[in-house]
Amino acid sequence: MTRKLTPYITLEGRAKEAIRFYEQAIGAEVLSMVTYGEMPGMPDTFTEELKGFVAHARLKVGDSELMLSDTPAGSPMGDGKRVTICITSNAVEQSKRIFEALKQDGQVNMPFKEESFSPGFGDVTDKFGVTFQIYTEIEQE
Repeated sequence: MTRKLTPYITLEGRAKEAIRFYEQAIGAEVLSMVTYGEMPGMPDTFTEELKGFVAHARLKVGDSELMLSDTPAGSPMGDGKRVTICITSNAVEQSKRIFEALKQDGQVNMPFKEESFSPGFGDVTDKFGVTFQIYTEIEQE
């Protein structure tokens, strides 16, 4: 089973700017990027500005990866969580076990469940104040 740790940066509407900066500053290469407007199942009530925000981006930096996304200003998802750690697995059961273990004496920020971008995803801050995003990769055929 795949398991890797990836730094995940959350910005308030500046992810595209940060991506361009990291491309120049550290030679980052964009592997994938999707905006909120491009994601399936997003509410029609999103403003045009929010539709243009980055919902998820993956960059390659040397042999490592870096992930980024935007959050609206004042969102609880951005509150004190500018850099988190994304734990990636290729099995929902494994991801769920990791999520359950990390939530002990911690705080669940987003319950672990299926999302449009992952068969199993959750966000939790452990008892030491470290925030983790638990992400299950979609199997590629």
